[in-house]
Amino acid sequence: MNTGSDRTGEVAVAADETKSEQALGSRAPQFVRARRMLHLSWQVGVFVVGLAVVVVGVIMLPLPGPGWLVIFAGMAIWATEFVWAQLVLRWTKRKVTEATQRALDPKVRRRNIILTTVGLLVIAVLAGVYVWKFGFEMPWKIKE
Repeated sequence: MNTGSDRTGEVAVAADETKSEQALGSRAPQFVRARRMLHLSWQVGVFVVGLAVVVVGVIMLPLPGPGWLVIFAGMAIWATEFVWAQLVLRWTKRKVTEATQRALDPKVRRRNIILTTVGLLVIAVLAGVYVWKFGFEMPWKIKE
C-alpha cells in the first residue's frame, strides 16, 4: 500500500487538512506582539472593529441586507486576534460543510423536491378554491 512516504509506519496527511488547521492565537505583526501595551491596544482595536461589524450585522437581520454574512465577517475580524473566535469559526465552517454534504445527498434532495412539489400543489389548490369561491377580488372588497 502506498502511503506517500518511504518510511514504514507513517501515513501521508492530506494537503487540505494541514492548510485548514492553522495555529490558534494572535495574527498581529511580530513587532506588535513584542510590545505588551501595543499588543493590548491592538487587541482592543480589533475587538471594537469586530464588535461594530457584528452589531451592524445583527441590525441587518430584520432589515434588508446580508445580516449573517456581515456577522460572520465580524467573527472573522475577531478571529484574527482571539482564540475563542477562531474556534467558533472552525466549528461554523465544519457545520456548514456537513450541512452542504447532507444537502447534496441524493436521498435528501429527492425528499426536498417531493416536499416542495407537495407544498406547491397544496398552495395551488388553496388558491384555486379561493378564486372559485371569491373570484379575483381581495377579501376586503367583497360585496355581500
